[in-house]
Amino acid sequence: MEAQESLQLTALNAVHDALGAKMVPFAGYRMPVQYEGVSVEHHAVRNGVGVFDVSHMGEFYVEGPDALAFLQSVTSNDVAKLVAGKVQYSCLPNDLGGIVDDLLVYCFSETRYLLVVNASNMAKDWAWLQSHVGAHQVTLRDESASTSLLAVQGPLAVKALQGLTELDLDGMTYYTFGVGSFAGFEDILVSATGYTGAGGFEIYMPNSAAEAIWKAIFQNGSGLGIVPVGLGARDTLRLEMGFCLYGNDINDHTSPIEAGLGWITKFTKEFTNSAALQAQKAAGVTRKLVGFELIDRGVPRHDYPITDEHGTLIGMVTSGTMAPSVGKAIGMGYVPTEKSSPGSSIYVEVRGKLLQAVVVTLPFWKGNQG
Repeated sequence: MEAQESLQLTALNAVHDALGAKMVPFAGYRMPVQYEGVSVEHHAVRNGVGVFDVSHMGEFYVEGPDALAFLQSVTSNDVAKLVAGKVQYSCLPNDLGGIVDDLLVYCFSETRYLLVVNASNMAKDWAWLQSHVGAHQVTLRDESASTSLLAVQGPLAVKALQGLTELDLDGMTYYTFGVGSFAGFEDILVSATGYTGAGGFEIYMPNSAAEAIWKAIFQNGSGLGIVPVGLGARDTLRLEMGFCLYGNDINDHTSPIEAGLGWITKFTKEFTNSAALQAQKAAGVTRKLVGFELIDRGVPRHDYPITDEHGTLIGMVTSGTMAPSVGKAIGMGYVPTEKSSPGSSIYVEVRGKLLQAVVVTLPFWKGNQG
């Protein structure tokens, strides 16, 4: 009971309870893992529209004359490529070759940015950023506790939302954002981002507006089969896309090069540990994060052993599930580079049995992602 009582609550906690959600502890918060069921909610997002409460995520503002220079020094991607209204996926490298966190960088101007970080890493990220300010003229503001975040995902997301805002959602391209009125509230940030590969938007609002905006979205989308969606389907949706989950697929000891995140690791600038990461890229990594499908019947799970045909341990499963849209048991894990090519045969130990699997090209789900 004590652990339950110490959990933080999102502004929509009472709404989830009223909907009969199954609530679980997650990253220090009491969060809905499912409502009607993971598979039902998963398909609703892939084929229609669903709404996630992801208010546990962290929001840090970086402001000041040196905001750009500061972010260039601590993030792996090239922040200088951003212009106002653009969003960038990036990571915070640590000094040891690993990753402090992966995050989104929103650009308002060269002197004002928003960083959206993982809930489980908020305190760690905040301390890391504070410790690296140095002589940079920047101010960091943590608005996580006062901000709610809804992810409205799926091919019908525009129809579910457009009647509520003056922003042109249909014209909002992937990884861009706008700020405007939404459901009667001003200065609401709406971005064409998400973690599902199904298209859609993320909406940032003050906690005081969360319940009213949630209700307005469901009222406006009532004829579209809109449903609330929990963290369970969020995980199956992101895994079908091969999106990394911090704490599973990436962590303090995994390099962005090993994790297939070389595309957000730009060596046109200097950043934390960039010289070592550049040397690693030039030399080649000894292991890589891969996607695989099971050929034999079974379901891979986090931390299951990956072996060769003789049962010799060669890696570990980082994420795994029975994928509702793909109709197969899928997973990701680190394997030796020589076993990382698509078509390579590997084995996953499931309940004492070696099950054959094959390395495949990501994403697993090849459907529409617009």
